[in-house]
Amino acid sequence: MDRGELPALARMRDEGGLWTITSCFPSVTGPAYAPFLMGRFPGDVGLPGLRWFDRSRTTCTFPDYTRSYVGHQMRELDRDLDPDAPTIFERCRSSLGALSVIGRGLESRDRVGSLTLRSALRAATTHFRGDVRGWLAIDRDVSREVVERVRRERPAYVFAALTGVDKTSHAEGHDSPVVAEALGIVDQTAAQIRADAEERGDWNDMHLWISSDHGHSPVREHEDLARFVASVGDGLRVVAHPWVFVRNPDVAVMVSGNAMAHLYLELERTVRPFWRDLGERWEHLVGALLDRPSVDLVILPTSETTALVRNRERGVAEVRRHGSHYSYRFIDGDPLGIGAELICESSGDAYEATGESDYPDSVVQISHLAGAARSGDVILSAARDWDFRARYEPIPHRSAHGALHREHMLVPLLMSQRPNLTPRRTTDLMASALTAVGAELPARLNGESFL
Repeated sequence: MDRGELPALARMRDEGGLWTITSCFPSVTGPAYAPFLMGRFPGDVGLPGLRWFDRSRTTCTFPDYTRSYVGHQMRELDRDLDPDAPTIFERCRSSLGALSVIGRGLESRDRVGSLTLRSALRAATTHFRGDVRGWLAIDRDVSREVVERVRRERPAYVFAALTGVDKTSHAEGHDSPVVAEALGIVDQTAAQIRADAEERGDWNDMHLWISSDHGHSPVREHEDLARFVASVGDGLRVVAHPWVFVRNPDVAVMVSGNAMAHLYLELERTVRPFWRDLGERWEHLVGALLDRPSVDLVILPTSETTALVRNRERGVAEVRRHGSHYSYRFIDGDPLGIGAELICESSGDAYEATGESDYPDSVVQISHLAGAARSGDVILSAARDWDFRARYEPIPHRSAHGALHREHMLVPLLMSQRPNLTPRRTTDLMASALTAVGAELPARLNGESFL
């Protein structure tokens, strides 16, 4: 914008504003759409990661009981969501969704780029060939259809995900020229939507918001997490994607983004154990993980409301959630580098207390993900310059996301009109959109309307 390459976005910044807000943990496409479209943190609605293991055996099927939204199981995502948590599409009188992995409540005709056989084959071919520019072509096609549908039908709410910025960042690095080209498609989309609205005379009544579901940071080293876990001790049988058919596995390694992972232990248990029941038998694995340069934080859920956070240099602390109250207590150090223990009466207070740290909003995000029923028994956040997936990516990632670092958790929010209150989280966007269209807000939202 400062170089004049994105004039429509720069004009929005000047007239409305640009804010920095936080995404969620895991900061991964798919789960990180839940805040925008459900106003909830992803673990709370059943999306602990891009991949997860179904310990209860009630959702995923024999023989592996695993879920991966990279591929054909993306079709299961809407059914995996908490049925009691409504989507924005179920609350708005007319909606349009483009390239949204969450679509519950949308009519089939209102799903732009939905997974028909033709579109699925196109996306799969583009992905597995590592065709970076193919993603830009998909974005241009989606942009044209969204602009035309908004012009012709004027739906109350539109969610359009243009994925080229993310795909090109993974392949070429987030500061490469092709990423700027992908951002240019976003700029052109905003420019055309505005031009049409100005011609109709309703631009001043429209809210146009541009944000991201996560950030990016460079990757210089790739840890083969599944292979490392298999090597610990006398050897462990590991189930991990894409090879999930393992007889009598000991550990499920579910990587997302690729800078975070869930590890599920003692897979024969169908009721979730917590670390207080596992620690003695598995401490050797956690110790081995903490010794790896790829691992920054090890999170160990100890109950539905508490978790231990460990870092090899900064020690151990406990995160606790009690209703709307959050706390962070030193046990043997300050692994999140906050600089003080915290007792916060609201998620807003916890947000402010952690905002300047290397892990913004971490106390809230950790407590919700660690307590989620589908989360792992060990949750990992990768160190800078590392990710957890050395094999099976069509293009080796030069940039990644998913962790709790600032570079992954902080995202922009560009707005055509100034809000009444300061935006904080991506969860605020659902509440705000419902306010804008005059729809009722559901209970138990993790966000607040900034309108």
